[in-house]
Amino acid sequence: MHISAKADYATRALLELAREPARPLTCESIASSQQIPFRFLKSVVGELRKAGLVRSQRGCEGGYWLGRPPEEITLLDVSRVVDGELLTLRGEPLAALDYPGAAAGLPEVWRRVESDAAAVLGAVTVASLLSGATGERPARTAVA
Repeated sequence: MHISAKADYATRALLELAREPARPLTCESIASSQQIPFRFLKSVVGELRKAGLVRSQRGCEGGYWLGRPPEEITLLDVSRVVDGELLTLRGEPLAALDYPGAAAGLPEVWRRVESDAAAVLGAVTVASLLSGATGERPARTAVA
C-alpha cells in the first residue's frame, strides 16, 4: 500500500486548522509548523477547499478554517479528496478486476484489502486524532 504525500500533507494541514479553530491560519504558517513544502501545500489546500473540507477568506484577516466540524472529517474523506480511489492496481480501480484460472480468487482479496483500509480510515476523524483516540488495535505479537 502507498500513502501519498498529498494525503499526509492534507491531513496534517487539517489537524493544524482543527487545533486553532478560532482563528484563520495561512498556508505559510501551516507549512512552517508542519515542515511541509509551501507550494505543494497551497495546491493541496486548494483541493480541500473545493471539496468543502476547508473554507477560506482573502485579505489581511484572511486565511483558512475547517469547512466542517473536525468530528465529521475522516481520513477516508481526505484520502478520497486528494487521491481519488483508495487503492488501485496499476492505476485501475479494483471494482472490475477479474482474473482467469488459478488467479480467479485474487481480485476479491485486493477488494477486501481496500474495504478494510476504508473501514479503518473511515473510523478515524480529525477530532479523534487531536484527542489521541484513534481506535488503535493492540499490537500483534511476532510468531517465531
